Amino acid sequence: MARMRAAIFVEPGRIVLDEKTIPEVGPLDALLKVTTTTICGTDVHILKGEYPVERGLTIGHEPVGVIERLGSAVRGYQEGQRVIAGAITPSGYSNACLCGCASQDGAGTRHGWKAMGGWRFGNTIDGCQADYVLVPDAMANLAPIPDGLTDIQVLMCPDIMSTGFGGAERGGVRIGDTVAIFAQGPIGLCATAGARLMGATTIIGVDRLPERLAMSRRMGADHVVDFSAADPVAAIMALTDGRGVDVAIEALGTQSTFQSALSVLRPGGTLSSLGVYSTDLTIPLGAFAAGLGDHTIATTLCPGGKERMRRLMDVVASGRVDLGGLVTHHFKLDDIEAAYDLFSHQRENVLKVAITP
Repeated sequence: MARMRAAIFVEPGRIVLDEKTIPEVGPLDALLKVTTTTICGTDVHILKGEYPVERGLTIGHEPVGVIERLGSAVRGYQEGQRVIAGAITPSGYSNACLCGCASQDGAGTRHGWKAMGGWRFGNTIDGCQADYVLVPDAMANLAPIPDGLTDIQVLMCPDIMSTGFGGAERGGVRIGDTVAIFAQGPIGLCATAGARLMGATTIIGVDRLPERLAMSRRMGADHVVDFSAADPVAAIMALTDGRGVDVAIEALGTQSTFQSALSVLRPGGTLSSLGVYSTDLTIPLGAFAAGLGDHTIATTLCPGGKERMRRLMDVVASGRVDLGGLVTHHFKLDDIEAAYDLFSHQRENVLKVAITP
């Protein structure tokens, strides 16, 4: 049987490149030849054992590629077509999907809901850090790449762009809002760009790395706060004349950033949480106004499906956002273990890596 290369989770601390059999294509599936993919912070959580997956699973959930083979029931696509699929691959027919909550897709469950059920690549099925990836429910998930867009231009769409924009959307950012984004890694930078697109007029990016603070300004931040040089809560309250922000976006997944985001909210404001947390969270009494501050805390698993991907690629094609600068390093698939080492240790000012065959 034909074989392919794949980045496989072996045990906490070990993701290795090995061989697997190329998947068989079911009636509703599509086999995608991966031309570009990347490594996500969530993959690092898996590597560290902070998020559990089955041993032997192929990791990765951000595919750009070409359709190699179509299932017998798939219509509207053709082999050789350039496409992306979102990190979230909903079935399209579960109760959750039909309620507009495809990320929590519970296809096959009794009630049609499952927490994080839409996230299948590199979580419950083999992912895309490989030569090929099998895309389930292809007609709900494959999005053709517009002519003229490169792999690098659309590489952020499957997850990072969708997640960051989702943070701004779930936060309900409105025209004229003041927004603070805690952590300016790739997701936080996309949240910064998303807040700007949605009409925020004062955007504050928080990080400690000069390169990320500079990129935050490129993505739309009006002010940046170096949390290693100043208390970010005090700095943001000073910038807002003591009012606080309308929306605070947490994009790291730590107690410290969550608490700071809550602490800078005005009464009635929204904390939009994007981070993947590895420990229990504590809500500080004062920042929570004893539960009487009319605050909203919203969490987000990035939207997926082909329509979401189409919209994001249209944003890129329009020139309103350019995320190509987030790709700071390039690796071949054969060198993916070195890419993990670099990315997980955040060396050489890395933001995102591009992995190609």
